[in-house]
Amino acid sequence: MPTETPSAGTATGTRALEHPRREDIRLAEVLHALADPMRLRIVCRLAAVRTELNCADIELPVSRSTCTHHFRVLRENGVIQQIYRGTAKMNALRTEDLDALFPGLIEGVLRAAGLQADRLGGE
Repeated sequence: MPTETPSAGTATGTRALEHPRREDIRLAEVLHALADPMRLRIVCRLAAVRTELNCADIELPVSRSTCTHHFRVLRENGVIQQIYRGTAKMNALRTEDLDALFPGLIEGVLRAAGLQADRLGGE
């Protein structure tokens, strides 16, 4: 299981989180991570902004500890990249890695999520 490890920037107070290498990302794990509605909401938000977002910038109707769990599952399964900037944990979708491994997967999932939201009235 990935754990927090000190980064080269420890002297400046930054910390790095372990992420799976591109070649270690597996389709079943990505699909598992995307199967949860809260995690899918995180991925859709990150895809919409196409930049890094702080965890607090993605509102979810769950407790803070549950949010932390969802972000961890996405990171450990190779869907997002997380990095500390000061005390903020910034998140970005690993689009390049996912597109290289599973062409069209994220695009299709995002399109399907949008169609579902339209059909269900914005869920």
